[in-house]
Amino acid sequence: MPELPDIVVYCEALRRHVVGRTLERVRLSNPFLLRSVTPPIDAIVGRPVVDVRRMGKRIILDFGDGLFLVVHLMIAGRLRWRAVGGKVPAKLGIAYFDFPNGVLILTEAGTKRRASLTLVQGEAALAAIDRGGLEPLEATHAAFAERLRRENHTLKRSLTDPRLFSGIGNAFSDEVLHRARLSPLLLTSRLDDESIERLRLATVAVLTEWTQRTRDEVGAGFPETVTAFREGMAVHGRFGQPCPDCGAPVQRIRYADNETNYCARCQNEGRILADRALSRLLKDDFPRSLNDEG
Repeated sequence: MPELPDIVVYCEALRRHVVGRTLERVRLSNPFLLRSVTPPIDAIVGRPVVDVRRMGKRIILDFGDGLFLVVHLMIAGRLRWRAVGGKVPAKLGIAYFDFPNGVLILTEAGTKRRASLTLVQGEAALAAIDRGGLEPLEATHAAFAERLRRENHTLKRSLTDPRLFSGIGNAFSDEVLHRARLSPLLLTSRLDDESIERLRLATVAVLTEWTQRTRDEVGAGFPETVTAFREGMAVHGRFGQPCPDCGAPVQRIRYADNETNYCARCQNEGRILADRALSRLLKDDFPRSLNDEG
């Protein structure tokens, strides 16, 4: 799922390409993509885009007079830009927005249709769908600590909860926790002030660095290779590969459609966290520490 660095760079690219341009036509390949009824989608046709902003992991296209189109990419949704007359990805394309200078295309890979469009009228209606997460790049120590201590969950769950923090997902929570040297399964109630500040600073550093790296890759163009697995990440998507800091093999915890990656040595004093499925399969043979793996 695109996270804060991706969404920020998407918004910047959209400002360059569509702000001030009039939307000439909207084409939806599936009517269920649109999750709202009133106002109708045709209400934005013939209007220029006034601004683009981010709300959590959502992209907001502001068409003026309180009309906001909310784009939620979910896991497999991506945005593409094609010049007028350029080849469009018809197979993956689920929505097309025609502008005088090009076509903005919403694509979604796979068979599960989770990406969505929602058209709302007014700031109050827009605020109603905001999950309310704290903006991590703007948070003070006190605000960050309050969010962490609001509910007693694992750090991984708290960082990725959109009601608590805005824009952090599976990939960057792994990177943040590795940078902070904290276990993904550590309970928030067990964090002292020093650990919270270390986590806050790691969050700011990781998100800022990856936003700039993504921005540099895109340049004046449009993001084309948005992915959760990136060259240069410390642990996310690197199961079995050496930790860049200590050389120990990166570990993982698998659950549902996601997995958590971490370094047992850097983040958990060498102890391997139980993978529910694998530990059930291996039982007594499941390694409890890095020393048991050999």
